[in-house]
Amino acid sequence: MTAAPRTLSRTPLRILLALALTIVGLVVPAATSAATELDTSLGTSLGAPAMVAACTTDPATPKRQLRAMWISTVANIDWPSRTGLSVSAQQAELRAWLDLAVSRRMNAVMIQVRPTADAFWPSPYEPWSQWLTGAQGRDPGYDPLAFMVAEAHARNLELHAWFNPYRIANHADPSRLTSTHPARVHPDWRFAYDGKLYYNPGIPEVRTFIEDAIMDAVSRYDIDGVHLDDYFYPYPVSGETIPDATTFSRYGGGFTDIGDWRRDNVNRLVRELGGRVHAAKPWVAFGISPFGIWRNSGTDPLGSRTSGLQSYDAIYADSRLWVKQGWVDYIAPQIYWHIGYGPAAYEVLTAWWSDVVRGTGVHLVVGQAAYRVGVSGQDAAWQNPAELSDHLYDNRRHPEVAGDVYFSAKDVRADRIGGISALVSAHYSRPALPPARGTGSAPAAPTITSATRTSTGVALSWQATGASYAIYRVAGAQQEADPCFFADARNLLATTGKTTFTDTTAGASGAHTYYVAALDRWRRESAPSAGRTVTDSPGAFSVVIDNSDPSFTASSAWGTSSYSGQRYGADYRFATPVSASDPAWFTAAIPDAGTYRVEVRHPADPGYNSATPYIVAADGGNRVVNVDQRTAGGQWRSLGTFTLAAGTYKVVGVSRWTSTTGYVIADAVRITRV
Repeated sequence: MTAAPRTLSRTPLRILLALALTIVGLVVPAATSAATELDTSLGTSLGAPAMVAACTTDPATPKRQLRAMWISTVANIDWPSRTGLSVSAQQAELRAWLDLAVSRRMNAVMIQVRPTADAFWPSPYEPWSQWLTGAQGRDPGYDPLAFMVAEAHARNLELHAWFNPYRIANHADPSRLTSTHPARVHPDWRFAYDGKLYYNPGIPEVRTFIEDAIMDAVSRYDIDGVHLDDYFYPYPVSGETIPDATTFSRYGGGFTDIGDWRRDNVNRLVRELGGRVHAAKPWVAFGISPFGIWRNSGTDPLGSRTSGLQSYDAIYADSRLWVKQGWVDYIAPQIYWHIGYGPAAYEVLTAWWSDVVRGTGVHLVVGQAAYRVGVSGQDAAWQNPAELSDHLYDNRRHPEVAGDVYFSAKDVRADRIGGISALVSAHYSRPALPPARGTGSAPAAPTITSATRTSTGVALSWQATGASYAIYRVAGAQQEADPCFFADARNLLATTGKTTFTDTTAGASGAHTYYVAALDRWRRESAPSAGRTVTDSPGAFSVVIDNSDPSFTASSAWGTSSYSGQRYGADYRFATPVSASDPAWFTAAIPDAGTYRVEVRHPADPGYNSATPYIVAADGGNRVVNVDQRTAGGQWRSLGTFTLAAGTYKVVGVSRWTSTTGYVIADAVRITRV
């Protein structure tokens, strides 16, 4: 992923944009999006296809949207955090990244599996990646790509395997490559430029080799996508010329211009690789994340109203052609500039790319610069926590935008100045299904076989033949399914790859009706199942509140950590003891006054507090229970049973007011009616 030029301050466009969204984004897209969000099969099966257009959808809860983050392995940017970690440590780190994606309501990850002409799987073509063990060619002791696929699919995340096509090394010394490295065996395949080694895109054997190396992963692993980044021919540096004149003389054919020939070399790779991927596994998506500018309108009337580096001319990436020819399933341009940025304004480029993909069937996914948010030295716009969120408001103006991908995972986790949290709160309040591809038939509708209340929620099971499933919950006892129930994600409860699901968020009071739809590998959705209504059960209530939930609150003195594997969810909160009142609170909706068991969960460590005060807001006054957090971590521990009043309020707090030393931990609380 490339960095981008930065100058100029924000213009008043943000105010105009907000006004436009108020007038247009909440009315026009609502009327036009319902027909696209509801599959034809869904409307027809409900016997009311004409009703689909009448559904008013909420642009804040789109049903279809790719939400992903890039997990970079080159130079250990994201994962593994450093070379030489044990197998268990590497795997724990990856699980934490995937859990982060789930906690941010993402539905895909793009993990770099071929960063520098090496492999994160036992490839017969290329050596093991040095970023695993510190030594290129050294077996890490397990199959990372197989592990990625299994763990991502266990969380119902799409796994897009990310390949860098031409880069061999971030240095120019071939002797540092393994002796059997193809770039050493075939020295004529490579060239050095700007202190780095690259495969020569103009050699047909090189193109075939790169495709074969990628197709090995496609054929052997159950990946959901093949993803290429923006590194094609090297980004230009002053005073250097790409050393491929001899190659041009040999393979240039009828080309009179070396630039046209170079673009053709890249085009051939894109066209051929996409064709091979779809021939092997038609459901695997093929996407590319090019530099955000194709050409400037000052150079080409078809270009964007920008004045930055032109990837068509600089790195010979004719990304517009790839879309127009339908060689890719999605294009994810790296629009790494802020709204109102003079040389390359975000809103200018989203409009331009939307126009490029319109009518092509290619999905537009925007590459977002999470790495800029809250970083010292960036433009003032990036110090605004709402910048990224405003990007997604701009996206709502363009129905062609099918989602976003964030660079990179460590910046999503860092959540500097709360920029990611603001975005998730405004735009990812509900789950979303990945965009559908293909024109074939959707799967048959599932049949719900069981829907019962348990002590932990409503347990569902169903029969179906799908690759994954969407679970919907509608309030009340519904006699028949209204197509508008499924027009957006307001009623979308969750997605899963299993045929069972427990709804732990259903309150004990009130009836709910559940529906399940099946999705195939192309993410085409079936008609919904017949609804199953679950009625009141006054004795059954249990709720878990995690520290990552909106109902958890804490001051800025509470830090966030994912250090311990005993944590509940993606992370937990910690703070040092003080002689002052600064509790972290877990808020819950207690359905009725009565007796409830209160349990807590926390990781344990010798450095944690031996007498952490838990406050229970019991009927009649607060009760304090001290818990030794040095032991018994990673399990539910009962604080006792308490009489609680009905209502939504702060039920359990973790106090910092203790005379004992060591961090106090706030992780998760479970409240169960007894």
